[in-house]
Amino acid sequence: MKKALSAQFLASVLQEQLDTSDQWRPSAALEMLRRRAELLAAVRQFFDRRGFLEVDTPAISADTVVDRHIEPFSTGVPAEVGKPPRRLWLQTSPEFAMKRLLAAGAEAIYQICRVFRLGERGPLHNPEFTMVEWYRRGDSYQQGMSLLAELAEETLGRGRAERIAYAEAFERYAGVDPHRAPIAELREAARGHGITWPESMEADDDRDAWLDLLLTGCVQPNLGVDRPAIVYDYPAGQCALAQVREGDPPAAERFELFVDGIELANGYHELRDPNELRRRNQRINRLRRAEGKNTLPERSRLLRAMDSGLPECTGVAMGFDRLLMVAAGATTIEQVIPFPFERA
Repeated sequence: MKKALSAQFLASVLQEQLDTSDQWRPSAALEMLRRRAELLAAVRQFFDRRGFLEVDTPAISADTVVDRHIEPFSTGVPAEVGKPPRRLWLQTSPEFAMKRLLAAGAEAIYQICRVFRLGERGPLHNPEFTMVEWYRRGDSYQQGMSLLAELAEETLGRGRAERIAYAEAFERYAGVDPHRAPIAELREAARGHGITWPESMEADDDRDAWLDLLLTGCVQPNLGVDRPAIVYDYPAGQCALAQVREGDPPAAERFELFVDGIELANGYHELRDPNELRRRNQRINRLRRAEGKNTLPERSRLLRAMDSGLPECTGVAMGFDRLLMVAAGATTIEQVIPFPFERA
């Protein structure tokens, strides 16, 4: 037994040395990096042809997006005499700064930048990744979806994007009405599709949590398989920074792009009411506290910009690394970025 343990220990040490000595190498092949550069150029050409201005906003800010599920990296600035130290945030999205530009008069803007999300690591996730984000003053909900469809069609060459309502997608692939089904029915649908969930969810009355479970477990894998799919009209509880359209039921004017079951982009017909954003920030922080998470700053320069007037607009954030994965047929994010988190 002792000999076996010794050999096992030796093998682990050798493996660790091998891993350490190899960490300088990029995880992506050079040919993939050439393809990455070509796709970056194609995205820029797409927006440049349509008169968008490329902008460059700070990666670190006093503000951060207040989201229930996204954890930002933070850092601090040493205290000045007589003042407390300041906490600053690496941006999870350039959204706040770009909307401030819109409020200051910008018409159509896009950005390709690095963003940071704590704890997100897996085949489709790296804590530091590349995002393409854009906004155009005056764009309606429908115009926002059309522009996203054009970008998907031009960069992926997978045919014309399909549009499917969130409710239709759930009825087709999960067999439930996501807007009206009681939680007990959502739970039974998950069980019927062989989806497991943590014990803590068993008595959970958070319907959005059950909808997310069904989405990832049995709806999303079927989306965008034959051609890109844009899912729209999300439940009002999943509005984030989107406008909510009154109706029976009310719908969040939010849309997402899926290809081969992978979420590539998330778009909103943007919320313009600063008081409503204040209410949403407070609600999200209440949920974060209940889940044992740190609260995020509710006051921001974006709110002050919205007080001065945010124009009608639609905005979209797209994960560039995932776009390249789909375009190149890659199966993990390591294949399309040179140095993932472990090698950074």
